[in-house]
Amino acid sequence: MTYNEALNYIHSVTWKGSRPGLERTKELLSLMGNPEKKLKFIHIAGTNGKGSTASMSASILQKAGYTTGLYTSPYIFEFNERMRVDGKNIGNDELAEIAEYIKPLADSMEDSPTEFELVTCIAFEYFYRHKCDIVCLEVGMGGELDSTNVIEPPVASVITNIGLDHTEFLGDTLEKIAETKSKIIKNNSVAILYRSTEGVERVIEDRCSEVNAKLFKADFDAVIPVSASLDYQVIDWKSLKGIKLPLLGEHQLKNVAVVLTLMEALRERGYNVTDENIRDGLESAVWQGRFEIVRRDPLFVVDGGHNPQCIESLVKNVKSYVTMRPLVVLTGVLADKDFSSMYGEMSEIADEFITVTPPNPRALSADKLAEYLIGLGAVATPCETVEDGVALAIEKAGESGAVVAYGSLYMVGDIEKAVKNGDF
Repeated sequence: MTYNEALNYIHSVTWKGSRPGLERTKELLSLMGNPEKKLKFIHIAGTNGKGSTASMSASILQKAGYTTGLYTSPYIFEFNERMRVDGKNIGNDELAEIAEYIKPLADSMEDSPTEFELVTCIAFEYFYRHKCDIVCLEVGMGGELDSTNVIEPPVASVITNIGLDHTEFLGDTLEKIAETKSKIIKNNSVAILYRSTEGVERVIEDRCSEVNAKLFKADFDAVIPVSASLDYQVIDWKSLKGIKLPLLGEHQLKNVAVVLTLMEALRERGYNVTDENIRDGLESAVWQGRFEIVRRDPLFVVDGGHNPQCIESLVKNVKSYVTMRPLVVLTGVLADKDFSSMYGEMSEIADEFITVTPPNPRALSADKLAEYLIGLGAVATPCETVEDGVALAIEKAGESGAVVAYGSLYMVGDIEKAVKNGDF
């Protein structure tokens, strides 16, 4: 099987869809010899901040000398980003080899796995083959019935910021969503919690009591912001002074508080993570597509945020970093998203919008999005392609302006490629 054949197999129509349940994943892993049972995990669930938290944690653990796996979704540029060991994506040949190994096992099952279940099993096999000491494992959706939740009790379970997303699957209140996500917390382990509402925290506390898990609540106040620039934020944390964090935005200070609390919990569990490992790991952390600066002249920022909490953080970041410049917003959106939460506040601070159609069957057309924005009183111009939109946004911004691109994670890769390859 070649790399392209492997991707075609993974993305084939028969694997599409989301079907909650762990039975198919367990069956396939059993046929594979249960590689996941030979690994240790940090399991990370939440509505927002999962990827940033996983990436920062993996970077620190790698600096501490542990062979570290990282499993995230979706990807920005290439599928291989979804599974990494020590910061390196799975290679094309190895992905093809593992897919070829798994295919006859999956094909023998009466109830076929979904695409995400298949990818999760490929990742477990990959991490096992590379003898990972620990894997930072991001939940796909929810927690209880997500295919990643087949693992034995992890070294630590992390619950990041919880908001209203995927309500048709997870529930229509924060407490219901927290209940689903809390099920990654298992017997006699530890849990780290991003501070939340009283109701959400009670749900997590009850789950920890039920399974005898020790709960650590992130101390947001322990992370002291010192300064911020377009290059990095500088923070102090307890005796560690002047840590440079390249992930920008006030919301990342809360995510890093979760990560630092996790490191304290890991130390209690016998992991050798020094202060310098923490400093070096955070300074080396990379998480693409989240308030990421991809060009300086003009300033061009890309953000894949798409739910209300993400947009709230994005607007705060724009006000902090960008609004001293003329602001052009490049945007595209899926038709099923909540437009009012995505564009209401941004329309008040943007000088104009350039709309594009994301590369997704559920996308809203650039023309219709422009009509919607004009209805809000904004200036909006539709473009036929992402490349055209990038070129026009840069032209409109001029040397002294800024472009902020957001609306759909599906177009982040295309936008970044267009910025990199364009002749501007």
